[in-house]
Amino acid sequence: MVWRLLVFMVVMPVLWIVLHVYMDRRLVRGAALDPWGKRVARTIVVIAAVLPVFAMSAGRMGLPASLVQPLYMPGFFLFGMSSIILVLLIAIDIGRLGHAGYGRARLQWWPRPPNDRVDPGRRGFFAQVANLGVVGTATGVAGIGLLQIDRTPAVLEVEVPIKALPAALEGFRIVQMTDIHVGPTVRGEYLERCVEVCNGLDADIVAVTGDLIDGFVEQLGPEVASLGRLQSKHGTYFVTGNHEYYWDGLAWCAEMVRLGLQVLDNRHVVIEKAGAKLVLAGVTDVSAGGMVPAHASDPARACDGSPVCDVKILLAHQPRSVFAAAEAGYDLQISGHTHGGQYFPMNLLVYLAQPYVAGLAKHDDMWIYVSRGTGYWGPPTRVGSPPEITLLRLVRA
Repeated sequence: MVWRLLVFMVVMPVLWIVLHVYMDRRLVRGAALDPWGKRVARTIVVIAAVLPVFAMSAGRMGLPASLVQPLYMPGFFLFGMSSIILVLLIAIDIGRLGHAGYGRARLQWWPRPPNDRVDPGRRGFFAQVANLGVVGTATGVAGIGLLQIDRTPAVLEVEVPIKALPAALEGFRIVQMTDIHVGPTVRGEYLERCVEVCNGLDADIVAVTGDLIDGFVEQLGPEVASLGRLQSKHGTYFVTGNHEYYWDGLAWCAEMVRLGLQVLDNRHVVIEKAGAKLVLAGVTDVSAGGMVPAHASDPARACDGSPVCDVKILLAHQPRSVFAAAEAGYDLQISGHTHGGQYFPMNLLVYLAQPYVAGLAKHDDMWIYVSRGTGYWGPPTRVGSPPEITLLRLVRA
């Protein structure tokens, strides 16, 4: 746990600032601006480097809320805008390096004619156009995404076909919320609206599949109190995500129990309906064992001792649990974590980290459903990956 905090509090901020030095060299130093314009541009880059670091770490500093709250939204907005700019600049520079390497190799075989020379002015002009395109794209994506974040998530209905599903479980309704990230910019009022939507869906069970918060219980307890009002026929269930462990995962598990949710930390419950049996299991996050050894994720242990049943479902925050879940014989895994990428170009990079990113998919003989998330993390922006509250209905295959 200590090394993770060290990475979060020291290594990542230093790397972030170094990347902004690179951004300054790429966008400001060679820009066709007068000295005053360059000073303004460089000031913006410095603010974009420093303010997100403050926004990310302020919750651990014990600073007065009246001081830090007004800085959260601009800090995280700049975090999103800078991240888009940096990814695009790095992609362009990798492309340039590849093109330059190809050009040098080509000249070994086909030397350039004496009168065929590259015009430096023309090259500089196109470089400036590319840089303006990068900044314009980042500003547009971040700005459009900012307009989307406060809307109450739409309900996405998904049918999951299960072989030999008994009639008693036909149409069984599972409502999922995940990755809400109540904290600096997502507040309790947003969660209350989501709870109202869930309560109108006639759920058999409600599943909250992790990354509920970004803050300590003493900071956010009142903000998540509306979870205690969730209504369903067979209970509300919670599994931890990675972010719970950044903010004292054991304390958050205790708070969920206090609010009336059942925490499935490598455990299961049996739900019976007209003689049919459904085993609902839940695991801790796949990274939990590195922070709380007793919480090492184990899909097989989660269903130990379960009776012969008609359907076996696993709640697991990260899609990466799917491999162990398939080996353990589950019919369906319900996950989140990915946010569907949340915004461009992160929605492309997320495929490097997770086997499934959004929607319903088949993995071996089991299904996996990955929600795009109900809230957002960090940058207050969503583009191309709208938030959702999911209504999963079991149907006979």
